[in-house]
Amino acid sequence: MDALRAREQLRRRYLFSLDAEASRDGRDYNGPGASAAAEKKQKPLPRLNIHSGFWILASIVVTYYVDFFKTVKENFHTSSWFLFGGALLLLSLSIALYCILYLEWCRGIADYDVKYPALIPITTAAFIVAGLCFNIALWPVWSFFTPLLLFTQFMGVVMLISLFG
Repeated sequence: MDALRAREQLRRRYLFSLDAEASRDGRDYNGPGASAAAEKKQKPLPRLNIHSGFWILASIVVTYYVDFFKTVKENFHTSSWFLFGGALLLLSLSIALYCILYLEWCRGIADYDVKYPALIPITTAAFIVAGLCFNIALWPVWSFFTPLLLFTQFMGVVMLISLFG
């Protein structure tokens, strides 16, 4: 069966208009029935949406109900994993703030990942290793709930940072 004929049969079966699908070479159909919405520039999504609000709120709730800061303060000196994880977390957050505050806001470089390609992988690797260090350090406290609690904290921090940049 020919691909064009199959596409035409699907269009007739489900009553799709000709402007409902883009052509395969990347150009849109701009014939007499083209919609005006496709021609308009798409509006960017708002930074604070339900998804990011949920993760920020969940992070706050987890912090409150498991006494996160009290637990970290009590167990801080028992493991060197906290120090290593904290240093890596500080490194990743400082690189992220450097990208957002200095490069994007002050210098006006919106595509800093193209101009400085090593920043994103270094930040990602530092954050992942910091998360593993915190999981190892807090495993004696919360056992198998530790990855779930720390993932909720991680998502809250990421969504909070995404509000700025």
